[in-house]
Amino acid sequence: MNKDNTLFEIKKGCLLNVEQQKSPHFEPRNSADEINLLVIHNISLPAGVFGGDHITNLFLGKIDIKADESFLELADMRVSAHCLIRRDGTIIQYVNFNDKAWHAGISNFLGREKCNDFSIGIELEGTDEIPYTELQYKQLVKLTTSLQYYYPAIINDNIVGHCDIAPNRKTDPGASFNWQYFRQCLQ
Repeated sequence: MNKDNTLFEIKKGCLLNVEQQKSPHFEPRNSADEINLLVIHNISLPAGVFGGDHITNLFLGKIDIKADESFLELADMRVSAHCLIRRDGTIIQYVNFNDKAWHAGISNFLGREKCNDFSIGIELEGTDEIPYTELQYKQLVKLTTSLQYYYPAIINDNIVGHCDIAPNRKTDPGASFNWQYFRQCLQ
């Protein structure tokens, strides 16, 4: 695995430590597409199990489908996110923010389809039902603040869940995600 750590400077002089894992599942973003949407997701592999390398292996195209019966449906799946925030607050970046990660699928935001074209996708290690950790919220706020600094079109009204852009297909980040608390922390 190609792995290194990078420090991102955040608007207020803070540093955010981000582990780099380069996913092959991305494509260059069209220069005409302004990044103006942040999509929050959740993921756990197997479902409801935290820790391990299964999520990273999925995003790197290296998932061992024999490791769990539920992974059979992931065979040959090509997906990625820009970042994952693990339960302990560790941030792993898979795709450069200026490139298009494959996280949204069939999607629509305010009448605009193909949200991968103009969005950044952040995965939280979790499920719709299990509360996220305080460390995850803190890191998500820091990362969001940094993204808003570098991509000022990502305003608070343009931060949504996967459920908001694919309502008939997706439910994440789920009822366990405290939107009110998250938005309050962004202030």
